[in-house]
Amino acid sequence: MREIVLINITGEDRPGLTAAITGVLAQGKANILDIGQAVIHDTLSFGILVEIPETLEASSALKEVLFTAYKLDQQVRFTPVSEADYQHWVEGQGKARHIVTLLARRVTAEHLHRVSAITAQYGLNIDRIDRLSGRISLDAPVDRAKGCIELSVRGEPEDPTALRAEFLRIGQELDIDIAFQRDTLFRRNRRLAVFDMDSTLIEAEVIDELAKVAGVGEQVSAITERAMRGELDFRASFRERLALLKGLPESVLQEVALRLPLTEGAELLFTELKRLGYKTAILSGGFSYFAHQLQQKLGIDYVFANELQIDQGRLTGVAVEPIVDAQRKADLLRELAKREGLSLEQTIAVGDGANDLPMLGLAGLGVAFRAKPLVKQSAKQAISTLGLDGILYLLGYRDPEDSE
Repeated sequence: MREIVLINITGEDRPGLTAAITGVLAQGKANILDIGQAVIHDTLSFGILVEIPETLEASSALKEVLFTAYKLDQQVRFTPVSEADYQHWVEGQGKARHIVTLLARRVTAEHLHRVSAITAQYGLNIDRIDRLSGRISLDAPVDRAKGCIELSVRGEPEDPTALRAEFLRIGQELDIDIAFQRDTLFRRNRRLAVFDMDSTLIEAEVIDELAKVAGVGEQVSAITERAMRGELDFRASFRERLALLKGLPESVLQEVALRLPLTEGAELLFTELKRLGYKTAILSGGFSYFAHQLQQKLGIDYVFANELQIDQGRLTGVAVEPIVDAQRKADLLRELAKREGLSLEQTIAVGDGANDLPMLGLAGLGVAFRAKPLVKQSAKQAISTLGLDGILYLLGYRDPEDSE
C-alpha cells in the first residue's frame, strides 16, 4: 500500500530548510512526485508531493516533518491525494505550454487580473507565475521603472488569433504589453538578433533630421510617416525623400550623428545579448554612415544599410544600389542565419515600420517595437511601454538582484 500526500510549508525563508525536510522524508523512503518553491519578500512557500510506502518508518515520517518544521518556525499543511486525482494530474502532461509575458512600468493588480482572466477564458491553466524584473523602489521615477511578470500556462487556445487580439486590445487600454508565445526549446536558444535602426535603435528618423537641415523637413516627415504606416511603397517613397536632400553638404552628416539619441535600454540589451553569445546586425532602410557609428558604439557584428552617394562633398540625392527595402531585409535575415548555421526559429527581428514586417514574420521572435498600429497588429509580438531591454524578458531573462 502507498499514500500520496501534498505537503505545504510556509514561513520565513531560511537556509537549510529544504535539506531538513527532505532528510526526514528520506528516512521514510518517500518518492518525490512534484516539488515547487517560491520566496516572496523573504517569505517561503514550499510544496512537495510525495508517495510514501505504508510502513512503520513512513507513518512516523510525516510526524517528524511536522516536528522539524515547528523547530524551524514554519507552518505545515498535509493534504491527502487520491490515486485517481493523481492519475488525472499525470494525464495532463504533454499538453502544449505557452508563456504569457506582462510588461509595464509598474504592474498593478488590475493588470494581472485582466491578463489571468483572459487566459482562463481561452481555456489556459496557469502553472507558474514569476517576477522577472528587479525589485522596484517605491520612489523610482515611473517613466524609467520596469515591471515584468511571466506566466507559464498549459493548454491550447481554440482561437489563438482572437486571444492575441484580446491581449492587444487590453494592452492598449491599460498601457501595457502582453506577449504570448509557445514555450519551446528555441525560446532560450536563439543566437541571432537583427534590428531596424531609425526609431528602433535610435529615437529619430535620420532622413527627417537631414531634411530639417535642408529646409524640407515637413515635406519629408509627411512622406516618412505614410511610408511607415504602410500607405506608400518604401522604395518609391525613399527615392522621393532622398531627392529632396540633393545638394546637402556632407559635413551635415556628422552634425546630425552627434545629436541622435539612443533608444532607452539599447546599451543594456546589446551588453546582455553579447554576454549570451548572440550575433547582432543592423538591417536598415536608413543610411550606412549612421549605422556604422552605432556599430562601434554598441558592438554590433553586421551592418546592412543604404549608402548615400556623395559628389564633391555634397549629397547627390540618390543612394547606391541595392536599396535595403522590406524584401532585402528579409533576404538578409535568411542569409545571416545560414551564415551562422542557425535556423530561422533561432533568430530575433526587431523593427517599427511596415517595411520591417517581412523580417518580423520570418524570425522565430518578431518584435514590433514602439510601432505603428498596423505593424503591432501584424507582428508576432509588440513592445511599446518599456525600452529595448524589455526584449530580454521575452527570452526569459531575469534581472539580477545582488542580495539574492
